[in-house]
Amino acid sequence: MMALGVALLLFALLGAPLFAVIAASAMLGFAGSGIDLSVMAIEFFGIAETPILVAIPLFTFAGFLLSEGRAPQRLVRLSQALLGWLPGGLAIIALATCALFTAFTGASGVTIIALGALFMPAFAAAGYGQRFNLGLITAGGSLGLLFAPSLPLILYGVVAEAPIDDLFLAGILPGTLMLVVLALYAYWSNRHVGSDLRALSLGEIKDALLDAKWELPLPIVVLGGIYSGYFAVSEAAAVTALYVAIVELVILREIAWHDLPKIIRESMVLVGAILVILGMSLASTNYMIDSEVPQRLFALIGEFIETPATFFAALLVFLLILGAILDIFSAIVLVVPLVLPVAMQYDVHPVHLGIVFLAAMELGYLTPPVGLNLFISSYRFDKDITEVCLATLPFLLLLAICVVIIAYAPGLSLWLVN
Repeated sequence: MMALGVALLLFALLGAPLFAVIAASAMLGFAGSGIDLSVMAIEFFGIAETPILVAIPLFTFAGFLLSEGRAPQRLVRLSQALLGWLPGGLAIIALATCALFTAFTGASGVTIIALGALFMPAFAAAGYGQRFNLGLITAGGSLGLLFAPSLPLILYGVVAEAPIDDLFLAGILPGTLMLVVLALYAYWSNRHVGSDLRALSLGEIKDALLDAKWELPLPIVVLGGIYSGYFAVSEAAAVTALYVAIVELVILREIAWHDLPKIIRESMVLVGAILVILGMSLASTNYMIDSEVPQRLFALIGEFIETPATFFAALLVFLLILGAILDIFSAIVLVVPLVLPVAMQYDVHPVHLGIVFLAAMELGYLTPPVGLNLFISSYRFDKDITEVCLATLPFLLLLAICVVIIAYAPGLSLWLVN
């Protein structure tokens, strides 16, 4: 059995599909315990009975529709009208826009690819340094994972059985902290760059507001509908998808009807990958619970870690490494079922753990040598990976400080929830 486990790990390192490795490990575990393998099909079917999962494809579809239309340009225009007078204002606009699109698409790579072409020429024209531009777009792609309706937030809620609306609230202040810290750095780094400054114009603000009138209600639909009690999360997702589809296809007509199948296919490929991994992981997780793996893990860790403070220190180091080698969706479904029972032994709130987990995984996107955003930026902007790593380093260090604050100040995550 040990040899088979080593073989599966080797297959994973060689690039075997993650869901196949997870499924094989679960099958070996159940077979070794004398349990009929039909239990895996039952576990996989169980995800179909989880109503909240409907929100994942609907929010993803809405996010892909927004990125295919001219919504990014309208939001950038509005942001420039409001912040164009501020030194570094264009960089702050880029960070806020990246956070918004990552929140809706759930994929930082989509943000880098879609918005990189929009902002990189604007940064160069404004006189920003090339290294700063590259680092900002790469780091900005990871922002937004803590803001509603982020897919990782929803997926964590499903796996950890935590209230999704609580997670949406809990991510607001930590996500804002990370965004504000990077915005302050952008302002300080470009305080002497003045070629992008423009006078504050009420007329331009009015025109930009009118231009973005269809995108501005989206946060009200999602958050207002959920917290007013008018919508459940899945219902808010359905309303959002329908609203965006009507705006982009019927009212503005920025997306042709013949392009709709391609957009649906691209968005559902992402969703399908998540659901397949989730289904296999649920079976694997139940085997580990039946085998008391979390209890054994806690007994092992308890010999070295005695307080929540030391637990978080070890957890952050572990997640930093994990985020550099595994995508965030796989990490959630594989690791959360193991970490959550251990964290609760140290009286860590499940919602707080979720915010810390996702914030730390944001860092993993930027961590050399295999952080996903580093490779996407290297490919997208045709830059050497070493150059991308060096450009991203200041942003990585600042975000690391934010993650430590989030971990050791639970009130930041739980204040709005409470």
